[in-house]
Amino acid sequence: MPRIKTDFLVIGSGITGLFQALKLSKVGETVIVTKKSDYESNTNYAQGGIASVFAQGDKFEDHVTDTLESGAGLCDPEAVRVLVEEGPPLVKELLEYGVPFNLNPKGEFDLHREGGHGTNRIVHAHDRTGHEIEKTLLQVVKQNPNIRILEYHTVVDLITPHHLKRKGLICFGAYVLSNHTGEVIPILAKKTIIASGGSGQVYSHTTNPKIATGDGVACAYRAGAEIRNMEFYQFHPTSLYHEKGDSFLISEAVRGNGAVLLTMDGEPFMKKYHPMGDLATRDIVARAIDAEMKKSGDPHVWLDISHKPASEIREAFPSIHAKCLELGIDITTDPIPVVPAAHFMCGGIATDLWGKTRIENLFAAGEASCTGVHGGNRLASNSLLECLVFSNRIADEIRKNPPDFLPEHELIPSWNKEGLVNTEEWVLISHDLSEIKNTMSNYVGIVRSNLRLERAKRRMDLIYAEVRDYYNRTIVTNPLLELRNLVLVAELIIRSALARHESRGLHYSTDYPENRSPSRHDTILINDLVHGDLQAPL
Repeated sequence: MPRIKTDFLVIGSGITGLFQALKLSKVGETVIVTKKSDYESNTNYAQGGIASVFAQGDKFEDHVTDTLESGAGLCDPEAVRVLVEEGPPLVKELLEYGVPFNLNPKGEFDLHREGGHGTNRIVHAHDRTGHEIEKTLLQVVKQNPNIRILEYHTVVDLITPHHLKRKGLICFGAYVLSNHTGEVIPILAKKTIIASGGSGQVYSHTTNPKIATGDGVACAYRAGAEIRNMEFYQFHPTSLYHEKGDSFLISEAVRGNGAVLLTMDGEPFMKKYHPMGDLATRDIVARAIDAEMKKSGDPHVWLDISHKPASEIREAFPSIHAKCLELGIDITTDPIPVVPAAHFMCGGIATDLWGKTRIENLFAAGEASCTGVHGGNRLASNSLLECLVFSNRIADEIRKNPPDFLPEHELIPSWNKEGLVNTEEWVLISHDLSEIKNTMSNYVGIVRSNLRLERAKRRMDLIYAEVRDYYNRTIVTNPLLELRNLVLVAELIIRSALARHESRGLHYSTDYPENRSPSRHDTILINDLVHGDLQAPL
């Protein structure tokens, strides 16, 4: 049975995974695993940019303050300071790699402003920043002889002492499915880094690509990692409402450039909800839109930037303009129909400030991780910055403590391929995916209640049991692995939401008053079936 041995295994090929691999390639051989083509990731869909302190008059303290305020009192101040102070040189590093950021005539970053920021602070490449970063880093990675990318490979599970029928929390790599051959390959690594992004596909409407199924969080939870603050799922306030729009994101920078949210009757409404109006933080704007839609019964609201000069709109937002034009909407003359959509997972795999998890030799970074930076609500454009800063820190930590292969690496067994493919039963099980999405959207969305959450938990428990039973009897496939991970992530979000008895940030419950006072009360979930030699059944 083939197996791969490498110094470092990176799970995910977004900005986190690619930047991580480039940093680690200076130390040893690195394998990147990605379940689709190498460019498919949440990064590729990030329009806005990277928040960082470059403007004259802007200060680290101001960026820290804006982040803490956005995070609804739940951010780790030390993590935020690390993010803000270590970010600028790494953004410049992207420029040196060749990312075509917008520059002013002086050769300095042309900075936008987005909701929650007190000043212009967003480094961007028009309205396709993520795409340009992804494209550039991929070019650099593919020229690096120390990095190998395995496309169309899906992580099945992390390899732990459980697979040797032993006790302990340590990672030896991962079992990975080749989606083309159906073969499950053990990839043995000295260090494993989860950079798999979010899980937006757990909801019906999301700005995330199809691959965002929470694989990293689910694998880490099954292996015994601590999962933190999963109740905080950020809904981007403005995704395109169109049957052919596929939840296309309308960047926050559009509001930063003067766009106004309107009811379908043409009335501006954001000043009723917050003094910052259309530039309020995402949690506030998303709830305001949700409230207006429920009040009127309308299927969407409008986002209008048509009062700005047409040439300026086309120059600033070429991708958004082109996409909307394809669908018959000219944003230079027409308002854009928008609704909130699941966008970013603020919780995730708990790490320290060096990306380490409670499982030895396992690290996590980017959206799959929970560093404490985002608290109860992510500040716009802090996510790509977090990817850079904590990937860099993980590489620094590994360089300071060079790893070795362990004796256990030689003992890892091949994957047990026993099981049957039951096509007729899969047709029934696959229907669970739409039920997961509908249940999460209807009961665990922008506004929640104990009644809704309890109903969601009862339904998810049934689906979880069905999928677990089917998985335990069946040969693994990519759709089955994604379904398995999504139902587990849904369970984690629901359980976390039930555990928080307050409204804070992105978790807004009609049963509890809102609380924005400083708090380090985190919601923590650890797989209680992992006690050395036991493993979660799903």
